[in-house]
Amino acid sequence: MGHLLSREASSLSRDRRCRRRRKVPPPRSRSCFLRGPCMLCFIVHSASPPAPEQPLPARDPLPPPPYAALATAEQRAARRLLCLPPAAWEPRSRCQRLLLSGLLPSPVRGLLGPARPPGEVASEMVCKRKGAGLPACPPSKQPRCAAAAAGAEPEAGSAAGGGDASARGAAGDSGGGGQPASPPPPPAPEEKGEEKEKERGGEAGCEEPQEHPGDGCREPLLALTPNINHLPPSILLKIFSNLSLNERCLSVSLVCKYWRELCLDFQFWKQLDLSSRQQVTDELLEKIASRSQNVTEINISDCRNVSDKGVCILAIKCPGLLRYTAYRCKQLSDISIIAVASQCPLLQKVHVGNQDRLTDEGLKQLGSKCRELKDIHFGQCYKISDEGMIIIAKGCGKLQRIYMQENKLVTDRSVKAFAEHCPELQYVGFMGCSVTSRGVIHLTKLRNLSSLDLRHITELDNETVMEIVKRCKNLNSLNLCLNWIINDRCVEVIAKEGRNLKELYLVSCKITDSALIAIGRYSMTVETVDVGWCKEITDHGATQIAQSSKSLRYLGLMRCDKVNEATVEQLVQQYPHITFSTVLQDCKRTLERAYQMGWTPSMSTAS
Repeated sequence: MGHLLSREASSLSRDRRCRRRRKVPPPRSRSCFLRGPCMLCFIVHSASPPAPEQPLPARDPLPPPPYAALATAEQRAARRLLCLPPAAWEPRSRCQRLLLSGLLPSPVRGLLGPARPPGEVASEMVCKRKGAGLPACPPSKQPRCAAAAAGAEPEAGSAAGGGDASARGAAGDSGGGGQPASPPPPPAPEEKGEEKEKERGGEAGCEEPQEHPGDGCREPLLALTPNINHLPPSILLKIFSNLSLNERCLSVSLVCKYWRELCLDFQFWKQLDLSSRQQVTDELLEKIASRSQNVTEINISDCRNVSDKGVCILAIKCPGLLRYTAYRCKQLSDISIIAVASQCPLLQKVHVGNQDRLTDEGLKQLGSKCRELKDIHFGQCYKISDEGMIIIAKGCGKLQRIYMQENKLVTDRSVKAFAEHCPELQYVGFMGCSVTSRGVIHLTKLRNLSSLDLRHITELDNETVMEIVKRCKNLNSLNLCLNWIINDRCVEVIAKEGRNLKELYLVSCKITDSALIAIGRYSMTVETVDVGWCKEITDHGATQIAQSSKSLRYLGLMRCDKVNEATVEQLVQQYPHITFSTVLQDCKRTLERAYQMGWTPSMSTAS
């Protein structure tokens, strides 16, 4: 064992170690040959050599090390073993490791302390074998170990003045009875150089492992200030989607380049609302269509500088267009609507109201090529007649909404064609058209009809209206304004038969308080009733419907001259869940909203 643990053994097997270094050893685990990290591993695998014995500066004496009081020869040998360099402790083979684990002297085992449970590891006793359990990471500067200086000072103190027992033991071995040991001779220059290199190597190797080894592999994180750009792009896009086109283009895109790129995302250019922008021209439409060819919806209402050429280019470059809106674009003609119909076969919505130059030729193209059409609006297109409307009705069987307004060339033939060929119709409006009761009666075939607008139809009788309400069970909105022929009996039938009716508009109809009383008594679903400009409505009718109706939420009494404003004020206080609409009440609500928004009357305005 002496040969195995001596310095000579290290020098004799130097060539063998060189040969063994050529082989790449397998990665060692954290556990050492004593089945777990221990104090012996900390001592054996530490790269720091024993500190040279130097006199300590004058200060309080430190407590002696645990082996300073050993007196027997076996205990002194154990002390010398603990002071050996690491090379003497490095096991050479499995047999030597087993030999060391079985032949350790008892004083060494006594210095190690009581045995710990197999799974318990002390935090200060960490095996410092190279690569033992530490993750692979780039080297980083760690604090120097304070244990080296703390371990060297007790040894120096015990050798100088505090370790008398150790000195007497050494003298007894050499034959000197009670004489003090002479100081060692000064080392040679070569030995000094070797000691300096060892000291530098010890300082470099004496790095105390951290509690979390990975923490030393990275620089300390700086405190990051909150920044909205740290959010994922998907969240920023969701935030920007709640802004209008003006806010994104004129404000958000000017913040930074990153936000500008997000504002150019394709999803923001699928639905374009360019209405009432006079700077929109054919060139701008061409650039938008060239940049984003997946436009599905566009609104160019009131854009007076857009011509048929720009709409044609847009239709050619955006074949996936689904919704096309162009109100009050009087400069557009059939050329634009024909281009949209021929280039966009998936078109579902066409709103081109108030276009004087639109004729039946454009409607024929829509009816023959756009089979998916579901929503059309041709109000105030005065050149449209039954010829174009019938072709649309026969070619677009999936229509759900149709609205016509003041189309004097549209008659009962168009109403009949839509009722027969478009069974999925839910919204029908023929305001001011040349339609009579003979055509309206065909609407009773529409079982899915939910909203019917029959305003200002001069030849509409009460029997036709009552029949429609009886047949169309899903009807929830009925507009009969400007029909002087509608009377109290018709309203009573509507209140009784309209089981799902929620909105009833009777502005300028020939009704009295009896109609309001019937609505409050028989209807359990109606929420909105507008009887403005009905000259025969009085305080009694308004009070009775407010008291009896459980579902009423809005009552329009605009220009009902026989309704006293004081009565309306009392009804407002008694029934706060109902909104009463009169000239004075509407002015009060408008002023309250202005105050809530921060408006204050100025002195100049008051004067």
